[in-house]
Amino acid sequence: MLNQQARSTYPVDETDQLRVNVYRLLARLLREPPDESLISILTQMAGDESELGKAIADLSSTAASISLADARDEYNVLFIGLGRGILTPFGSYYLTGFMHEKPLARLRDDMRPLGIARSDDVKDPEDHAAALMEMMAGLIDGSFGAAQPLSVQKTFFDSHVGSWAPHFFKDLETCSSARFFKPVGCIGRLFMAIEQGAFEM
Repeated sequence: MLNQQARSTYPVDETDQLRVNVYRLLARLLREPPDESLISILTQMAGDESELGKAIADLSSTAASISLADARDEYNVLFIGLGRGILTPFGSYYLTGFMHEKPLARLRDDMRPLGIARSDDVKDPEDHAAALMEMMAGLIDGSFGAAQPLSVQKTFFDSHVGSWAPHFFKDLETCSSARFFKPVGCIGRLFMAIEQGAFEM
């Protein structure tokens, strides 16, 4: 979804690597319908006794019990639909009620100096939830040319993720049409709270 450069040579510590892993997992789950490879990976995941760990375990067991066709159909119902899905995973929509509004323009302004650009073959606006999860991962691990300090991560998160993504993930978790994506919403909601709490420390 995004053009990525050679990664920074700076090492990413274990905690930051875990953050990257969750951001990239959420990005993949929201970017496009699941395929056999993703379902296989999900069924092998295990969680711990934390709330987030239990949500990960729930996603793993759900992936093991749902057919690939049903999981793909659910993605289409939730995010695509005939004209629009049940949920609209774009920052501008959540913040203003409309697509392509000022939040998207502000995001593009902030992406440019960080070396982040949308891939030419992607049609969705950059404020798609999947793209923003990818951006956060890239700011942490240097996928866009340089790993960014915590202060930059915090500013970007507060401006473009924390302002709406927690609400989106809660809506996904509580959506009556969600089965496969219900634990995805739970993971996202809990992880957004963890990130917000850590940034405020």
